[in-house]
Amino acid sequence: MLLAIDAGNTNVVFAVFDGTEKRGQWRISTEGRRTSDEYAVWLVALMAMKGLTPGDIDAAILSSVVPAQTGTLIKLCQDHFGCTPLRIGDPDVDLGIEIRIDNPREAGADRLVNAVAAVAAYPAPLVVIDIGTGTTFDVVDADGAFAGGVIAPGPNLSLDALHRVAAQLPKVDIVKPARAIGKGTVGAMQSGMYWGYTGMIEGILTRIKAELSPTGDPKVTVIGTGGLVRLFTQENELVDAIDGDLTLRGLLLIHQRNTAR
Repeated sequence: MLLAIDAGNTNVVFAVFDGTEKRGQWRISTEGRRTSDEYAVWLVALMAMKGLTPGDIDAAILSSVVPAQTGTLIKLCQDHFGCTPLRIGDPDVDLGIEIRIDNPREAGADRLVNAVAAVAAYPAPLVVIDIGTGTTFDVVDADGAFAGGVIAPGPNLSLDALHRVAAQLPKVDIVKPARAIGKGTVGAMQSGMYWGYTGMIEGILTRIKAELSPTGDPKVTVIGTGGLVRLFTQENELVDAIDGDLTLRGLLLIHQRNTAR
């Protein structure tokens, strides 16, 4: 079985695949000082609830955008699951797509994995919008190559920054407000966050589509993923599909490609 690990800035997500069947998925908050043993105690206990043991794992793959945790997660696989993971970004790992940006080494592992999964399941050209710690728009051109994209701060990150630097502004939840005009500070902040991000998403997607397919033919497919994507795309029809398993499925596809050689 395959242990797939997606280490992001907010959460680390683990999944176990038996062939193409996902047997379990778990997430834990990203913590720079967490040790491999701490991960193991937590993960092994959760795996046991699904009838899985460390001995069931014979391979692993890792995507990490958190350098402080990359070595820890590699050690987790080696010490507790008896395998060294394939790591997205290593030069000998074949992603199966061309990277058409100025410096291919700059592309985030998570963005590349999402592109791999998206182009395997949806028609190109396409855009993957991932709303998490950051909001990313990742572009795959008509040839199926990763062509770059857009990176913006995520909604929670923006709210936290506003709360920290403005002494009188409280920390608020992200919700869709009933109206654009807030009748108090909380309502005004929620309106600014919700409608501001909705407008940003609409504006950026419109510009990307115009650059990617100026005539509208071929059609640009837009895929949404990430914890907040449903909230921020419910007001428009720009997103064609929401795919919560995109990153994990991309890791599975990359592992299959590299072990079949």
